[in-house]
Amino acid sequence: MPKVYIKTYGCQMNERDSEQVSQMFIERGYTMTREEPEADVVLINTCSVRDQAEQKAIGKMGMLRKIHRQRTHVVTGFMGCMAQSRAGELLKTAKVDLVVGTQKYHRVVEYVEEIVRAKEERQMDDEKFSIVDVEEETSSQNAIRDHILKEKQASAFVSIMQGCNMKCTFCIVPYTRGGERGRPIAEIVEEVRRLADQGIKEVTLLGQIVNLYGRHEFPMKDGKSPFVQLLEGVHEVPGIERIRFTSPHPIGYKADLINAFTYLPKLAEHVHLPLQSGSDAILKKMHRPYSAAKFEDLVARIRAARPGIAVSTDIIVGFPGETEEHYQETRALCDRVQFENAFIFRYSKRRGTPAAEMDDALQLSERVKEERNQDLLALINTHAQAKYVPLIGTKVEILCEGPSKTDASRLVGRTRTNKIVVFEGPAERLTGQIFDVHVTDFANFTLYGEAVLAN
Repeated sequence: MPKVYIKTYGCQMNERDSEQVSQMFIERGYTMTREEPEADVVLINTCSVRDQAEQKAIGKMGMLRKIHRQRTHVVTGFMGCMAQSRAGELLKTAKVDLVVGTQKYHRVVEYVEEIVRAKEERQMDDEKFSIVDVEEETSSQNAIRDHILKEKQASAFVSIMQGCNMKCTFCIVPYTRGGERGRPIAEIVEEVRRLADQGIKEVTLLGQIVNLYGRHEFPMKDGKSPFVQLLEGVHEVPGIERIRFTSPHPIGYKADLINAFTYLPKLAEHVHLPLQSGSDAILKKMHRPYSAAKFEDLVARIRAARPGIAVSTDIIVGFPGETEEHYQETRALCDRVQFENAFIFRYSKRRGTPAAEMDDALQLSERVKEERNQDLLALINTHAQAKYVPLIGTKVEILCEGPSKTDASRLVGRTRTNKIVVFEGPAERLTGQIFDVHVTDFANFTLYGEAVLAN
C-alpha cells in the first residue's frame, strides 16, 4: 500500500487544505505517514505570505529529494500559495514532478496517479513527465469539506470560503487564492452537524477574510449579513459548544456581527483583529480602509458587547516609508488598546505586490525592522502578561486537547479566551471534554492549574 507524506507550512487554511488532500488519498487506498524516508509520495503545502516560508519549503523539498535520490518511483510535488505564484518555475528550480495551485487541491490524487503511471511506462526513458495546474476552477471552495479526525478530537477547522478581494498592497494572497468565493450556508452547517455527531465540540470557521463571507453571493436577511446568518446556523447545531472564526478584517465588523456577541453565547470570547499599523499614513499606503481611531473605536465596541473578550492582532513593522513617527503612532495605539496577544512581522517584499514595487528609498533596513519588532513585542508582552495575574486563584473553563506536546505526563487545554492551560489528569477520561481548571500559576503565556472534576 503506497504511503504519502505531506508537510504543511503557513496558516490554518493550509492545514485544512492538507487535511482534505490526505482524506482523498486515504479514500483511494493510500496510507498517510509521518516518516519521510518511507513515503512513496512527498508533497509540501506551501505559504507565500513571507519569503522565509517559501525558503523553508524549498529547503525542505531539497532535503527530501536527497533522502529519496535512489527511489526513482517517488512522486514529489508542491501545493498551495507558492505553487500558485511560482508555478512552472518550481519544476526547474526544485525539480519536482507536480505543482498544484490553490484551486486544484481536489485534483492532487488523480495527478499523482497519472505521474505514477507515467513513471512506470517510462522507466527506460530519460524524458521527465510532470504536471503543473494553477488554473482557476469554479466552485473549488466547495471541495474542502472532508475531515480526518483523531480519537477524542474535540475541535476542528471548517473552511467556509476561499479568496480575497481586498488587495492590501503588502499581501500576495489575492493573487494566489483568487477572488472571494463562499460555500452555501446549508452545506457548511451540515458539515458542522456531521462533526458534532463525531464528538467535535468546537469549530473554527476559516476564510481569508472570514467576516466578509458571502457578501457578493448571498442576500442580507433581517438586517443580518451572510456571515451572521452562518454563525446563527452553526450556533443551533446540537453538541457544538464553542465557535471561533479567523481571520477577519476590521471593515467586516458591522453592527450585526458585533451584536451577535450579545446573543450567541457559543461564540468564544476571543477575536483576532489585524491592525497592521497604527499610523493613518501607513494604513493608507497599505490600502487598509480604516483609520487608527476607527480601529480603536471598533475594539471598544467589541469589548462592550462581550465583557472580558480577548483581542489579538497582527502588526507589520518596517513597511516601506514607515518613519520613526509612524512607528511611534503604532506603538502608542498598542499601548492604549493593550492586546492579549500579537503576531508582529517585519515587512517582507512579496514579488508581484504593489508594496514590492515602491521606491527603493522607502525600503527600510533589516536592522530597523528588527529593532521595532523587538520593541513592540516587549510592549505587547508586558500588557499581555498583566492579564494573567488576576486569573491566579480563579476557575477557568477549558476544552482539553490531550497530552501536552512538551510534557506528555500533563494535559493541555484552551480557555474560551484562547489561553493555554496545563494541568494533570487522566488523558483517557479528560481528552475532548470541557470542564473547569483551578489556576495556580502562570509562566510564558501558559496557565497552570488543577482540574476541577465531578466524581
